[in-house]
Amino acid sequence: RTVGPGPAEPSHASSRAIASSVLGAAAGEGAVGRPGLSPHAAAVGAAVACPERKVICLEGDGSAMYTIQSLWTMARENLDVTVVIFNNTKYSVLEMEFARTGARGGKPGPNAASVLDIGGPDMDFVALATGMGVRASRATTAEEFNEQFAAAINARGPRLIDAIVPVLF
Repeated sequence: RTVGPGPAEPSHASSRAIASSVLGAAAGEGAVGRPGLSPHAAAVGAAVACPERKVICLEGDGSAMYTIQSLWTMARENLDVTVVIFNNTKYSVLEMEFARTGARGGKPGPNAASVLDIGGPDMDFVALATGMGVRASRATTAEEFNEQFAAAINARGPRLIDAIVPVLF
């Protein structure tokens, strides 16, 4: 689904300066996005379709593992994609969906909770990306993220930022 300035929508200079379209799944369309549309795969497709445009892929650590091999394609094709992985070592969206069921008072039991925790061993997205030929860095503060994101946006080719974020619940 594409959202942005179009024939029926007003054009705003500020929105065009940031991006003129967004491709992705809307919130609530599934725990890992709309069926058949992974953020990594969508980013590859967008970069192939519009090689003159920077593509930014925003994804959680849990869903990233479903299509991590897309990083290799980004490197092989030298696609201009910046991937930001929000890493909290949990399937937080699945915890949220569990809470919505109301089962067990919205709190998963010990077995379910252990499945939703994707730490131990922690995934090293920097090593995974580097191993597939993508330049990568880890941001543990907002300041580090701002620096790394600005550098990635100002460079061509695939980049990954492993953004360490707090667990919200």
